[in-house]
Amino acid sequence: MTGKRLGFISALILAGMCILPLGLGIYPQHVLIVSLFYVMMASSWNLLAGYTGQVSFGHAAMAGIGAYTSGILAVKAGIDPWIGVCAGTAIAALLGLGLGALCLKMGGIYLSLTTLAFSQILHIVIVNEYDVTRGTMGLQVPGLMAEYSKITYYYIMLAAAVLTLAILYRMIHSNLGLNFRAVQNDEVAAKSIGVKVLQVRVLAFTVASAMAGFAGGLYGHYLLLITPEIPSLDLQFNVLAMTVIGGMGSFIGPVIGAFALNILAEKIRDYGEYHVLVFGLVALVVARFAPNGLLGIWRRFRTRPHARSSNRLQD
Repeated sequence: MTGKRLGFISALILAGMCILPLGLGIYPQHVLIVSLFYVMMASSWNLLAGYTGQVSFGHAAMAGIGAYTSGILAVKAGIDPWIGVCAGTAIAALLGLGLGALCLKMGGIYLSLTTLAFSQILHIVIVNEYDVTRGTMGLQVPGLMAEYSKITYYYIMLAAAVLTLAILYRMIHSNLGLNFRAVQNDEVAAKSIGVKVLQVRVLAFTVASAMAGFAGGLYGHYLLLITPEIPSLDLQFNVLAMTVIGGMGSFIGPVIGAFALNILAEKIRDYGEYHVLVFGLVALVVARFAPNGLLGIWRRFRTRPHARSSNRLQD
């Protein structure tokens, strides 16, 4: 796909997304806002798992750090929420840098276990530090604007998602992106051609952590209540499922997965406790029959007409 065609399609999709919420009610607007939050989370986690091969279970924890940092600064110090979101993003990036520098030398299952432990420790601290975080009761925080409006929050989250995707696209389609893929495909070969493997991994971990902190800060001020559900394993596994089912290792896959699975989760929530079972079955079916995710299914059907036409020409 040429650059002009890609730009035209992107502009068309963005224009459609700008118009989309205008004819919808409050609840569908809420579903779209949450979907945009998951777009930022899944796309940034995909930078780790899909492009550098790092499976981290601490991504939701970074979103929680961004949310609680911004919320605590707003409630306890009276700092403007926009400044708080920036501070939460910076602290999530710094923690990502520190955690990455300490853990990424291990890699593999050890990295996954370390980030899982970090996530659980953070969750325990948040629940028990009641005077600061209000524990399981949740921390009530002010909104980003003086007047609460779903449609305004939608456009804020849309702008944030577009900014996140634009940064990721530039990174992936650059020399840095080639280094990411080299590290993922063959670490030894990457080292032999001069790629600084550890630095590349730490950079990806830091950027992804910053993006998760940014998404978490905006999401917390949208909800007006920050709870331990944000830095939870449930949210982490939602992000993982969205990335894998959408198409891990592709740019657009996590975006498709975020919208598809979040909307599906809302549709099957009417089934009560069985909605978790239905959600799991969908994930298993896609993982079994479409290992490249929903994007892989679309590409398969897209290439079939070309294959048929080429076979006819050969005949």
